[in-house]
Amino acid sequence: MNKIKDAKDFFQRSAGRWKSQRTTHHLPFRRAESGGSDINVEFLNSDDEKIAAICQMHDVDPQIAIGGAFVSWDGSMAWDKENEDHKGTTVFALIPDKDNPRKGKLLRERGYAEIVPVAGEYDMDEEDGLVLVTEYDTMSIIERFWFVNPDLRLRSSTVKRFGGFNTATFCTESRVTETNVMVNQPEDSNLKAFAISGW
Repeated sequence: MNKIKDAKDFFQRSAGRWKSQRTTHHLPFRRAESGGSDINVEFLNSDDEKIAAICQMHDVDPQIAIGGAFVSWDGSMAWDKENEDHKGTTVFALIPDKDNPRKGKLLRERGYAEIVPVAGEYDMDEEDGLVLVTEYDTMSIIERFWFVNPDLRLRSSTVKRFGGFNTATFCTESRVTETNVMVNQPEDSNLKAFAISGW
């Protein structure tokens, strides 16, 4: 896989539909839970109205944004199936550092941990992983995203809550591609099969 230039390049490669499987460890309780999500990522160009709106929400000049993404997800966890927080949408806007295009701020319409507008700090490391640090009022989250190949992305995250309640999560995200292959379907069927690459 070619070297990833910057965060914009990373999100462009992330565009598409993904199937995520994750395991979360609740460290104080010595308990782990598993879950899955369907994730859709749409890359947004810098002139997209969604980018302008999120920049205005954060009092940032939209002209310095290099793009971003619209992300939707629908998932569940093994022992928290009724929690609606596992389903939603958010918008990201990338604001690079003027001296280093591989680092900067990632503006969000809403955070994962708290449903409020939030700005995180991102940095592309030497192995082309995207490291994101987000500070909330009650916790901090450190995430790392990286590609194994174009169709397989991994993600790890650590949540540190004030008071010492910590969780650690590991996810495998496999790209879903629509194909015209008909598997055990009648010839006149309009149904299409989905093949998951890199799983």
